[in-house]
Amino acid sequence: MFLQRIIGVFKLNVGTFEELEHDPKSLGQAGLVVVLAAFMVALGDGLYGVFTGMSFMQRFLLALVWTVVSWFIWSLLTYLIGTSIFKGKANLPEMMRTIGFAYAPMMLSVFPCIGSLAGGIWALAAGFIAVRQGLDLDDIKTAITVAIGFLVYVLGRVLFNFLLTGSF
Repeated sequence: MFLQRIIGVFKLNVGTFEELEHDPKSLGQAGLVVVLAAFMVALGDGLYGVFTGMSFMQRFLLALVWTVVSWFIWSLLTYLIGTSIFKGKANLPEMMRTIGFAYAPMMLSVFPCIGSLAGGIWALAAGFIAVRQGLDLDDIKTAITVAIGFLVYVLGRVLFNFLLTGSF
């Protein structure tokens, strides 16, 4: 079932996200997806660091920690925006489950540059479906919610890197 859900996310299957929204037992699986994605992102980021003369371990650890932390931030922010501003119907664990699984395509980030780009775009598309289904919003409200969350994700990553390394 776990692998079928990951495949469903890669296929951007709406039914998979609906299933995750309504399955409280899948929060642990969502966390596992995020940890697996974080490891692959970190590995790809570390390899990129080696190719650009930076520290593998520093880039690996920063990417690992940020990817996991960003899951909590994106889930919370999406929940707050979606329920307070747009009157979506969800609770925080539902958002964590759907968004956690939306991180699955980020596993492609193990391949520096192109994998990160493809995985990031794919994960953003999966995140759109996760938010729309999780909050039961229309496409416009979902797009605004996801755009705000994505902006916070990017700015957070830049700030996180700067605070820990002194560089962007």
